[in-house]
Amino acid sequence: MAPRSWLLALAAALALLNRGARSATFTITNGCGYTVWPGLLSSAGSAPLPTTGFALAQGESRAVAAPAGWSGRLWGRTLCAADAATGRFACATGDCGSGDVQCNGGGAATPATLAEFTLYGSGGLDFFDVSLVDGYNLPMVITPTVSSSSSGAGSGKCAATGCAAELNAACPADLRVDTAADGPVACRSACDAFGDAQYCCRGAYGSPAACRPSAYSQFFKAACPRAYSYAYDDATSTFTCAAGTTDYTVTFCPGVPTSVKSTGQNPQAAGLPQQANNGTTMVFFGSNAQPSSAATAAAATNLLVAVAVTTAVALSSLLL
Repeated sequence: MAPRSWLLALAAALALLNRGARSATFTITNGCGYTVWPGLLSSAGSAPLPTTGFALAQGESRAVAAPAGWSGRLWGRTLCAADAATGRFACATGDCGSGDVQCNGGGAATPATLAEFTLYGSGGLDFFDVSLVDGYNLPMVITPTVSSSSSGAGSGKCAATGCAAELNAACPADLRVDTAADGPVACRSACDAFGDAQYCCRGAYGSPAACRPSAYSQFFKAACPRAYSYAYDDATSTFTCAAGTTDYTVTFCPGVPTSVKSTGQNPQAAGLPQQANNGTTMVFFGSNAQPSSAATAAAATNLLVAVAVTTAVALSSLLL
């Protein structure tokens, strides 16, 4: 008798054929005031995408077709350049270690904001999320677009999700990644920074009941309530749309105002305010809002909660 895993794979493949499965299109848009180099990684056993990395100048978009049943992740690399002597390509954040603009099967070095997808998953749904479990390097939002020929979005939560806030300047000092030239450029997760089982949800903490939010994960969650902030943050952070009828726009820096784009400055370094599409200021994280220890990380959470109402109003037109 054929192994059960083989039968399940065959059943899934036949189901895709019977539904006339179509690919989904990812439209990747750079709203940042600087160049971003998207990286793309297919999960093991998933068909490859036509590209694994490219440069995206400010204001540019590029469409990438994903085959039905594809799963994987994409992210933005920042502050990238080729070494003048060796020609090796590398990035200050999100580097995939390939030495090239194409990631060629390499994943993102932490910390990095991740967009994760499983197309044609359980129940005929696409599953997607934005994850800060591996840390944060730039704002990112996923917006689904359901085909006009579809009867609806299907069951589940078919809605925009992500993290539209700029967090690098406010990152707790013991999580913050700085460069001499650009200042704060990324924010590590507590698991990445400390490696403790309680932060990484492993060992004795390897279950939803045992692994609970920490002051550090709450820093991310307060600013970005729809994004994953730790490993078992599923209830508020996994979104679904009808498979085969939905395309997705992934936007880096969805709220950067035009005036910031035109300056050519890097808002990660400048600590600039971010704005929603209606021009309303979303959140301003000043350079002095930087807790320096686990004890003061809670204070950062309180600061973010204090502006949560303003954040929610500004995000309402973007994520609701």
